[in-house]
Amino acid sequence: MTDTSRPQRTGAVKQITSHSNPIVKEIKGLVSMRKFRTQSGLFVAEGLKLATDALDAGWACSYLAIGPEARDNPIAQKAAATAKARGALILEVNTAVMAAMTRKDNPQMVVGVYEQRLLNAEAVDPRQSTVWIALDRVRDPGNLGTIIRTADAVGASGVILVGDCTDPFAVETVRATMGSLFHVPLVKMQKDKFKQLAASWPGSVVGTHLKGSVDYRTPEYKEPTLLLMGNEQQGLEDDMASCCQTLIRIPQVGQADSLNLAVATGISLYEIRRKQLEL
Repeated sequence: MTDTSRPQRTGAVKQITSHSNPIVKEIKGLVSMRKFRTQSGLFVAEGLKLATDALDAGWACSYLAIGPEARDNPIAQKAAATAKARGALILEVNTAVMAAMTRKDNPQMVVGVYEQRLLNAEAVDPRQSTVWIALDRVRDPGNLGTIIRTADAVGASGVILVGDCTDPFAVETVRATMGSLFHVPLVKMQKDKFKQLAASWPGSVVGTHLKGSVDYRTPEYKEPTLLLMGNEQQGLEDDMASCCQTLIRIPQVGQADSLNLAVATGISLYEIRRKQLEL
């Protein structure tokens, strides 16, 4: 659903000096409220790098806010020109307004508002895939952002969000991806749909689990691989674990009782890609 009361993109430049401006309030709402992000289909990316990465990757930009520090920055000016040419409204704001739109103690010089991209189950094509990461009820934005960044680094085909996951377009998640959000396909599906996908998967289906008996370095990980990771606190539920052909474990020799979800996913992904590239 789109908020039709929002000003349309015009490819124009607008100066804003007041915290009470409707556009400033809208951007603040996108930063702080998932419900607003979902209803509008928009999200906020803070900082020049993320703004540039999104534009370079062709993501549709609604607003690009430029602070005083960016006025003479050639990269920021190029980003503004690109966004304006594509129909975005360029907002020239002062430092106080820029700080009001974000939750960072150190306000960014550029803040962009972009249209979300969240695909459905039909976007997952095993025939054109290396490895997909499926995340069951992931809760932490930092973990999700780091996993998306790692998926990009290893050349994964995409990330599947199963069930009630944290918002991939929350500011904290977007920041943690370091721009990889704009290059890694994200798919949202419910548990039943994922079970159907896993049942018909033509390659390896593996998951990490406390009951896993197979060392993660042992499987062949044939392409395409579907890697299923569980919730940070509870791990994989038994019905989700039953979707897997193999349950793997990562050996630990210290006193820690578990690994961080993003770390465990990264270790597994690099081993999967190592094995795949050797085949």
